[in-house]
Amino acid sequence: MNSPKINIKPFGVHSVMIEWPNEVSEIILEKILHFERFLTKEIFIDNEWELVPSYNSLLITNRTEQLDFLKLSSHIHNWYAQLKESPKPDRYLWRLPVSYDLEFGLDLEEVANRLQKTKEEIIAMHTGATYTVFGIGFLPGFMYLGGIDEGLELPRKATPRPKVIKGAVGVAGKQAGIYPQESPGGWNIIGNCAVPIFDATKENPCFVSVGDKIEFYRISKAEHDLRKIEAEVGIYKPEKIKINA
Repeated sequence: MNSPKINIKPFGVHSVMIEWPNEVSEIILEKILHFERFLTKEIFIDNEWELVPSYNSLLITNRTEQLDFLKLSSHIHNWYAQLKESPKPDRYLWRLPVSYDLEFGLDLEEVANRLQKTKEEIIAMHTGATYTVFGIGFLPGFMYLGGIDEGLELPRKATPRPKVIKGAVGVAGKQAGIYPQESPGGWNIIGNCAVPIFDATKENPCFVSVGDKIEFYRISKAEHDLRKIEAEVGIYKPEKIKINA
């Protein structure tokens, strides 16, 4: 299969942005991650380099030196053209518990009304999908999850909330996500996940990687409160299943 075409543009004096076709595609995502692995292992091996993949882009940054854009752009095109298949890294399916209690699901009734469905139907659609982690950003550990049920697609709120609590589970457009910390936000909040997605005190602050899969399963508010306590004391481990990349 031919590789999707790329476009390279400067992103300040220390970075370049490589862009793939602007679409949500697991084929494109895998090509991005494959290229990132090659560059990290073979080209940009020093700590001064940072590579950040997302839906249809890869940001390359040198923390210390300004980049010669034309020279680097030429090299990138050559590296990409010569890219060969390689063993894929381990990927995991993470199953995360969510309480859809109305104390947490601030917009659940509104979402149901706007989509002309019951709350139970909304929850069933949300838990019935398998999501792909297409990007992590906006906040440390904020996952952009593609694969939402088409019947659950809804625009962002017209007026963002000044405060969305940690663990809030939201939907917006063709995406789902979890707020890893308290933050302003405009997504439609339908529940809360008790598992902390990002912990700066850990060696690996975010246990999920781009390319992993996510499934949500429903728990009661009492179970949510218990899982939250278990997570805070470090005894709760999210369920993960190794899958083919």
